[in-house]
Amino acid sequence: MSSPPAFSSVRISGCWALGPDGGNSSAESLDRLYPAVGSTKPPRKRTTSQCKSEPPLLRTSKRTIYTAGRPPWYNEHGTQSKEAFVIGLGGGSASGKTTVATMIIEALDVPWVVLLSMDSFYKVLTKQQQEQAASNDFNFDHPDAFDFDLIIATLKKLKQGKSVKIPIYDFTTHSRKKEWKTLYGANVIIFEGIMAFADKELLKLLDLKIFVDTDSDIRLVRRLRRDISERGRDIEGVIKQYNKFVKPAFDQYIQPTMRLADIVVPRGSGNTVAIDLIVQHVHSQLEERKLRWDMAALASAHQCHPLPQTLSVLKSTPQVRGMHTIIRNKETSRDEFIFYSKRLMRLLIEHALSLLPFQSCTVQTPQGQDYEGRTYSGKQITGVSILRAGETMEPALRAVCKDVRIGTILIQTNCNTGEPELHYLRLPKDISEDHVILMDCTVSTGAAAMMAVRVLLDHDVPEDKIFLLSLLMAEMGVHSVAYAFPRVKIITTAVDKKVNDLFRIIPGIGEYLGRDELLQGNFQCFWPTHQRR
Repeated sequence: MSSPPAFSSVRISGCWALGPDGGNSSAESLDRLYPAVGSTKPPRKRTTSQCKSEPPLLRTSKRTIYTAGRPPWYNEHGTQSKEAFVIGLGGGSASGKTTVATMIIEALDVPWVVLLSMDSFYKVLTKQQQEQAASNDFNFDHPDAFDFDLIIATLKKLKQGKSVKIPIYDFTTHSRKKEWKTLYGANVIIFEGIMAFADKELLKLLDLKIFVDTDSDIRLVRRLRRDISERGRDIEGVIKQYNKFVKPAFDQYIQPTMRLADIVVPRGSGNTVAIDLIVQHVHSQLEERKLRWDMAALASAHQCHPLPQTLSVLKSTPQVRGMHTIIRNKETSRDEFIFYSKRLMRLLIEHALSLLPFQSCTVQTPQGQDYEGRTYSGKQITGVSILRAGETMEPALRAVCKDVRIGTILIQTNCNTGEPELHYLRLPKDISEDHVILMDCTVSTGAAAMMAVRVLLDHDVPEDKIFLLSLLMAEMGVHSVAYAFPRVKIITTAVDKKVNDLFRIIPGIGEYLGRDELLQGNFQCFWPTHQRR
């Protein structure tokens, strides 16, 4: 077992919890962690590129945990009411940080978590530094080897629930790959790395700091096993590298940060008692930060308010009214239901396109005469469907908008919490420059629509370029979206006044009991769960 750390601390059932003397000197002690950069040292040689944020799924005996994260829930104002809980895991190389992180995730038993590795944030090397790295003369174990500015910016955005782009570092070429990985904020974010506590600004973002203290002999044995079996190195080379580069870096830069930790875990992943105590603490913090979608408060928040100016309802002509009569009638056949619903969708899409920005232009007719016309003034139009309901509106959009790009978002309601959750996302590249047609067949409370809008905003789509289209909406959903996102344009064929106790639109389109066969074909949007939005 590792010896107790030489600073004020309290022993708690197998882990060291630092007292005030260890925590208040953070800034002063960090100032001593940055000696002038002298001679550089060869890097820790790696043969494979690795990003600890992958794979996005962690399967345990109890459930599947989504380690790619998701945007946490937002309140009726479209803002996140609580920030995520960020755990920092520091410790020497091969101390078991990732294993401890995985054990914490499994014990927490929460479905959404982000696991972020410091290994993804090595700096882009200059040509001279590339040459040094190739000859093993560049020091990858110095704090200056990491892009702390990018780390801090990334963690800040994740903590706020925003999406981030994570670089993927290739250790064979000592460079970042062209592909970047997208991650989303979650209720819990675990950040691990050898220099996790080596920056003052970074420390401010960590709600809980854990140092994994593993005996140096054990860490050496783990490195030997890993580098020989996975990276094809010989035992002499591994021992030489450890003694010359890794151990001095640990003594000079990593071990001093132990005093900054809130909890020191001796023996690493073998200390299950310490893991259990950490999990209990994190659970208590999550209870305090728990986010809930308060539908009752939302339902009463906008009573008696006039409908917002951002709402555009398709003119209720006799034809439109007649088609609504058909699709709302429980006696309507399946074929008629699909036919007239598609007609309404086509009219809705046409109406939405007429609200896009246009500018004057002059063209020449085949007769050689000028014609003063109008042309779309944006760059491109992208359709995004909220699965699975919004998917049925895609054919209408494709029929009237040539070569339109299509993205998809899958949002489902958690049966236990009542919160909408993002399960799948596929968006075209450069969507931030487009006008986006966001499609969902029905909007009741606005919960799924609000999360979808939030996802688009996280991908830098301007709010005033988002058009929310729905075949049928409830006033509650209209007010919710408009209040949270006042510049989003809301377009529908009809607005019903009420929702019932189950938050289904009244009079609505109905349950369609006996029409389960609709799900067998193209039309999937009227499964009852979609009416609960």
